[in-house]
Amino acid sequence: MICTHGMLLSSLLLQLAVGGCPTGCLCASDILNCVSQGLEQLPSQMSGSTATLDLSHNRLVRIEEGSLEGLARLNTLRLAHNRLSGLLPGTFQNSSRGLRHLDLSSNLLRVVEHHYFQNLQALEELLLFNNRIVRVESRALVGLKHLHKVYLSHNRLTDFPFFSIKGHSHPFLHTLDLSSNRLPKLPLEDIMALPISMQSGLFLHNNTLTCDCNMYGLFRRWERRGFGCVTDFQEQHTCLVYGEIRASVRFFRHSRFFENCTLPAQSLPEDLETSLLAFAGDSVLLDCRTSMKGKHMSYLWVSPSQEYIAPPGNNRSLGMFPNGSLWILAAKTEDSGVYLCMVVDRLQMRNETLEVNLTVILRRSQAEPFNTGFTTLLGCAVSLVLVLIYLYLTPCRCWCCMHPLPPARLSPVCKHTAQSAAHNTPPGGVERASRKPASNKHVVFLEPTKEAQNGQHRTSVAPQPNSIASVFSSSVPKP
Repeated sequence: MICTHGMLLSSLLLQLAVGGCPTGCLCASDILNCVSQGLEQLPSQMSGSTATLDLSHNRLVRIEEGSLEGLARLNTLRLAHNRLSGLLPGTFQNSSRGLRHLDLSSNLLRVVEHHYFQNLQALEELLLFNNRIVRVESRALVGLKHLHKVYLSHNRLTDFPFFSIKGHSHPFLHTLDLSSNRLPKLPLEDIMALPISMQSGLFLHNNTLTCDCNMYGLFRRWERRGFGCVTDFQEQHTCLVYGEIRASVRFFRHSRFFENCTLPAQSLPEDLETSLLAFAGDSVLLDCRTSMKGKHMSYLWVSPSQEYIAPPGNNRSLGMFPNGSLWILAAKTEDSGVYLCMVVDRLQMRNETLEVNLTVILRRSQAEPFNTGFTTLLGCAVSLVLVLIYLYLTPCRCWCCMHPLPPARLSPVCKHTAQSAAHNTPPGGVERASRKPASNKHVVFLEPTKEAQNGQHRTSVAPQPNSIASVFSSSVPKP
């Protein structure tokens, strides 16, 4: 009976779910998937609990104002691979409060106007790559204070308003992809005014930059600092000699074109850096030594793992003082890296970014007399000495031949063996004369054997040490 009621309840829930799901779409929990359905307008039946809406690979030309009004819990909206050429004011009305991920890639957008993302204050990731964008208005990204990543690659941009994304307005922005565009020149002053965290994630490869010393110095400076936006795409960083499209140069590989350039200094006022060394387990205090003064300053730290730390701290291991200093209770080796301290004076609209390079190493034991490297070296030296002793201090057969020992008196056993060896040689002086002198040499190996003498078995006696010289002698002495 219970099983029957359970089956009926499941069937009822399934019918309700299917009834609230648009035709051809897939509904699961808070996800509404309408990919590749040939839609020319948004579905009319969408659940108010939808958090992820995927409308990619359709034929959407425009989104009417208020089409997303009922989606108050919308978190992710994917509109990639459609035919959108623009967005009307109020497109994201009543759905902008929680929208964090917006994908408008692979559409027909030409201009990013200032009202497109208005009031999307929670937006963190914006994908606009592979469109036909030729201009981004200066106020298009204003108000998006929680923005982390912006992708504008594979468009037709000839400039970008870097002055509109300063650190005080976008403190979390660490990735800006402007690669594969048509940027002819970079506003170096505006770029150098950006926080270090933003510069390290500024991708500018595969553009039509004109070769000059200032541009080259900027990228070389980023390369020395190990920014991934440069080190990961060295082969794609090109510039045009005298602005000629056919004269494209990979300036990281062919640096001879910039031999006469005077590169800027590595240390600049906007790029203050401090290096600290600490042992694992110790508490570490990172000071934010800013040159700015005032009562309306706020501090924010960014860890090497891109974790944002605000007062009073994130957990028990990381704390933050009112003066901006960061306290690490027990340092670990994985805590090593570059920490960024961002200072913002909202009253004077100023900001500053400082770096602290922390290196955490393991503490070595004090009782360890030798380290592994020294022990290995000592073992190799001892082995070499033993090999030399074996090669040069052992008896040499050639030396014995040059200085033969005086003949020793053979024992009776040796005499008997020598006589038997002499009897076995073939007679005849002619044959002996025809042989070489070396043919008269005989080597006798003496082993304990049993001989018969007078009808009785007798064990032969081993030769004495002074009879060993006969083994290496040139002739056998006569008895």
